[in-house]
Amino acid sequence: MTKRNAISKQLLIGLVGLSMAVATGAYSAEPDSASTVPAQSPITEVPQSPAESLQSPAEAPQSPSTASPIVGEESANATLDQVVASSSSLTTLNAAIIAAGLEATLSGVGPYTVFAPSDEAFAALPAGTLEQLLLPENKAQLQQIISYHVVPGNISSASITPGQVNTVEGAPVTINVTAGEVTVEDARVVEADIKASNGVIHVIDQVLLPPDLQAQ
Repeated sequence: MTKRNAISKQLLIGLVGLSMAVATGAYSAEPDSASTVPAQSPITEVPQSPAESLQSPAEAPQSPSTASPIVGEESANATLDQVVASSSSLTTLNAAIIAAGLEATLSGVGPYTVFAPSDEAFAALPAGTLEQLLLPENKAQLQQIISYHVVPGNISSASITPGQVNTVEGAPVTINVTAGEVTVEDARVVEADIKASNGVIHVIDQVLLPPDLQAQ
């Protein structure tokens, strides 16, 4: 128990350091064309689901999929987990979903909107943080972090406007639209509207941290 608490404390210190760092910086790149979306109708609120609804029986971690990317019409016929697994820019998220035991739910009926951190977003975490998160003893924390990136319902770019929307983790995320650029908390949407049969994926450039983990 003491060893696990020490690992969790070290992990949380690294994650809190990341959240403080991103809060003081700004993303300087020009907005991606895919992230330029109109501010139209308000986000339709969907009844909040408990974080446990994302949990599925534990499975042994597997290697990220090396299958050909699912795009266009193919992605619309594939489930969220299949689209993530096929993406060359979401391999770390795919590994995290598997380690957290959430792939079965993301292949379910849904629908869900996934704000998916890119491989570059995970690479920006403090050294050793990702490795700690993927350890079996930190599975609960990994589930919490991944579920904080998932919103019940199908929110397309056309329906995104500023405001808060509840995540499956339980805490809301704040969405802003400024000059056509969409941000979720401090993360910028760099690729929008990747369709799946049970939802939609928007790729973001930072890993989001649930508020209760930030507070520890």
